[in-house]
Parts: sequence; C-alpha cells; structure tokens
Amino acid sequence: MDLNHVFVCGNPALDFAATLRARRSARFEMFASPDRLDAWYLESGIVDAVAPSGPADVARATTVREAVYALVTARRLGEQYPGGALDVLNAAARIAPAAPQLTPSGRWTSASPEEALAGVARLAVELLSGPDVPLLKECGNPECTRVYIDRSRGMRRQWCGMESCGNRIKAAAYRARKKTAPAAPAH
Repeated sequence: MDLNHVFVCGNPALDFAATLRARRSARFEMFASPDRLDAWYLESGIVDAVAPSGPADVARATTVREAVYALVTARRLGEQYPGGALDVLNAAARIAPAAPQLTPSGRWTSASPEEALAGVARLAVELLSGPDVPLLKECGNPECTRVYIDRSRGMRRQWCGMESCGNRIKAAAYRARKKTAPAAPAH
C-alpha cells in the first residue's frame, strides 16, 4: 500500500477522513505513527510547521477523523448526523486554530498538533454547512471509501482520482473485456 498521503477529494477535511483507506476491506491506517500525522498536516497545507505529535495526538486525530467520516457519510446519504460524531467534531472545532503570520517571505503558520487538528475540524464544519454538500460523492471503486467533491461538468465523475482509482478500474475492465472477447479469425 502506498504510504504517500493523497489529496484528491477537493477539500482537506475529506482528504483527512480518507486517511483510513479501504474501510470495507483491507483497512489501511495512514496515521500509523505520530510522524505520519505530522506529515499529513504539512503536506495538506493546513500548516507550514507543526510541533511533533505524540501517541495521544494520533488518538485524538483518528477520533476526529472518524467523526468527520461519519458526518460526511450521513450528509451524503441524507441521514441524521450521529450525535456523538457531532460532539467530537464541534469540540475539536472550538479549539483556537493556529494564527497565520506574515513574514518577509509570505504567510507562515506554525501550530501545535491540537491547533492543526482544530483547523481540520473547522474545515469540516464549513464543508458540511456549505454549498458543496450536494456535490459529495463516494468513489466508484468498491475497494475505495474516499468521499470527494464532484465539480465535473454534469457531475459525472466516478472516481476519487484517475491516478489512484480510475486507471485501476479502467484497466481491470479492459482486461476483463479482452479475456471474454472472441479471438479474431486468423487469415
């Protein structure tokens, strides 16, 4: 399984929720260690620097991640929000996020792990209360459980990303067609 963090969902809160991959089958945890969580915060662009996380920060982040996933799934399916998930997300969003600073070279945000997580939680609140809710879709790859924002023309996008899932599904379909296609007659 690829260890790189992937950002294909159209919103960092959705990419955060997707850090537990293949939820219905192999379940692969991207936050297997505190440094992987820190790497996600940096790679996502939520912060420019983060103080090193510890095991408690990973536990807190995975709890918030699961709340975000539950809330996004409920919203996407038109169901009621699970109350416990709302409480977890709102508690994380109430923490003051890191304040960006202006430096001679531009904007710079340095955060504690708790402040970085608050930033993710606030993005989830904005997403779930904003105009992109009708655009939420789950990837068409049965092994993938990423939810993404479909901004394609006609909302016809089927996969979270072509590189991650689309090419894989298309290649498998092509191989299946080749296997069942009748052989061309020899001349």
